[in-house]
Amino acid sequence: MKNMKLLIVDDEPGITSFLKEGLEEASYSVDIASDGKSGLDLALSNTYDLIILDWMIPVMSGIEVCNQIRKNGNIVPIIFLTAKKTLDDLLLGFEAGANDYIKKPFEFEELLVRINAQLKKSLKEENTLNAGKLTINTLRHQVFFDSKEIVLTPKEFALLAYLVHNMNSVCTRNRILKDVWEIEPESDTSVVDVFITFLRRKLEKAGGRKIIQTIYGIGYVVREQDLL
Repeated sequence: MKNMKLLIVDDEPGITSFLKEGLEEASYSVDIASDGKSGLDLALSNTYDLIILDWMIPVMSGIEVCNQIRKNGNIVPIIFLTAKKTLDDLLLGFEAGANDYIKKPFEFEELLVRINAQLKKSLKEENTLNAGKLTINTLRHQVFFDSKEIVLTPKEFALLAYLVHNMNSVCTRNRILKDVWEIEPESDTSVVDVFITFLRRKLEKAGGRKIIQTIYGIGYVVREQDLL
């Protein structure tokens, strides 16, 4: 299994350093943002497996951050970790799109259990990815368009699944190199363009046109609106 990447958005250095140390000991990779705007920028420009979000943070509140993440079509699991404790607060957090809600002060062991539960649920739900008539089974490494199977190489499959998983978010060539090829971005990203061409040919042959859009000078995106 890949190394799970988490984002912590909290303005209390004592809490973020404590969480980062504990989560990295549990084999998670951790990024930190100390205000809502920075947290939102990171959430929308990177791929995270889970976000731990405080409510009362500078610039943008946790509720605003959560709302914006969901409005961008990002389904990453979000756990509120906050001192806001009333039932109305809890309901507002869930209405904003949170998956779980933990009140401060908290026990690290409980947070870890909640994180693991959300990640397991997320992985289970992601066994099948859908984009219009396109269906991707991530367990069996099978792709179907309108019930017709498309045979892909492992790297073609990984690239397509990555784009669909990040549906509605533009994926830069450097980001694709880092996340799909698992290499640090280099000046030559032409390998990404070559594999996009391979994918498009196979998808179009099966009847799937315009599934992968080019954002010139930036990268690629699969948009839900283009699949209707």
